Amino acid sequence: MEKKSPHILNASSNLLGFSLVIITSLKISKISQTTHLDEFAGIACLFFAFSCFFSFLSIRTAREIRNIQFEKIADYLFLIALLCIVLSVLILIVKIM
Repeated sequence: MEKKSPHILNASSNLLGFSLVIITSLKISKISQTTHLDEFAGIACLFFAFSCFFSFLSIRTAREIRNIQFEKIADYLFLIALLCIVLSVLILIVKIM
């Protein structure tokens, strides 16, 4: 089975930065007070950060069973964070239209 942990770590860290840019731009433009965008982006940040943490643990652990468990946790956290980002984008589209 191919190891997904390095890919999850790379994508999670990149999307964590993207989520932080979303939050920062919402605070600067003062849009965050009228929508729930910053809440969804903040939740996504947390899930991406924990996904990074567990994927890193998966890479660094020597035990195969722990490796699989950490990778699975990181994978699910990454998926939840992606759903939060999708919700943020949908809210933004509805807000713009």
